[in-house]
Amino acid sequence: MLRLIAALLIAAASTARAEDVPGRFDYYVMSLSWSPDWCALQGDARGSPQCEAGRGNGWLLHGLWPQYAHGYPQDCRSRFAAPGRAETAAMADIMGTPGLAWHEWQAHGSCSGLTPHDYYALARQAYATVVRPPVFRKLTGEVVLPAHVVEEAFLRDNPGMTGNMITITCQSGYIQEARICLTRDLQLRACGADVARDCTLDGARFAPVR
Repeated sequence: MLRLIAALLIAAASTARAEDVPGRFDYYVMSLSWSPDWCALQGDARGSPQCEAGRGNGWLLHGLWPQYAHGYPQDCRSRFAAPGRAETAAMADIMGTPGLAWHEWQAHGSCSGLTPHDYYALARQAYATVVRPPVFRKLTGEVVLPAHVVEEAFLRDNPGMTGNMITITCQSGYIQEARICLTRDLQLRACGADVARDCTLDGARFAPVR
């Protein structure tokens, strides 16, 4: 019986991975990371150049992720060659580092069905379609605020965006990301139930731009 259960689990896992075919997905999740909070949580300890004083990084593009109605594909076997150093370096202005651009192609871009060039171009276009609330760049020190305040700022500055189209996440007491759901042609749309999991903290830390 145990062998049968193990075999069924392996078969199910294999089937799930077989579904991860480049270009077969339902919509995108664009993830925007608040760089000062990422630096406080991880980047400073890593010595990331993204966190150097004077860089002025605010909301950076973490990634543009192909998404199923439920779940998501990852690490697909793309027929296109991996991006070169020049391509990943060119994305550092909105992604923070070439290393993140490389990782995002491997994990998510490979599932888009696009070439690295076209995937990065689409990611840049998505980043430009959403207004990143300028109010947060005016902070002069760290504040503690309810997570819903961040969502409300995005809704105020992006007419047509509604609460079911954006999710604010937290990590270790900090605001982490704003995740915005987009159609394949980059129109706002409702997020799936597995994406719509808002942070409910009434007191999340939010660090200022450096």
